[in-house]
Amino acid sequence: MASDFRKWLDRLGATGSLLCAVHCAVLPLLIALLPALGVSAWLGDGFERAFVAFATLLGAFSLVWGWRRHRAVRALGLLALGLAALWAAVLYAPLHATLVPHAVAMTFGGTLVGVAHVINLRLNHGHVHDASCAH
Repeated sequence: MASDFRKWLDRLGATGSLLCAVHCAVLPLLIALLPALGVSAWLGDGFERAFVAFATLLGAFSLVWGWRRHRAVRALGLLALGLAALWAAVLYAPLHATLVPHAVAMTFGGTLVGVAHVINLRLNHGHVHDASCAH
């Protein structure tokens, strides 16, 4: 049961983070169309901060839980780097105020967070412990 929940958390985290990265990469291209499409609320600082906070909580919970099982730090390292990029893009005013660098930082951060979840999923569920295992 706990294993299924961990799989679900990592899949949710990876999907959400990679969708965020796509959103951040495509947004500069679609910025002129957003008001006409009625989705300009997705540009708001409140939504962006809430999404980064959610990604932080989900990532920290899921990857620390996974680390306690597999003890490999590579997924946590990618998560930390990705979250640092996301929070810098949201909170650092000079970066937040410029469209393309902000989008690049958010895309980079979201991609790293998503990849961290995928690595964590593989570390947790792709390894079989048997007699030849060093763990």
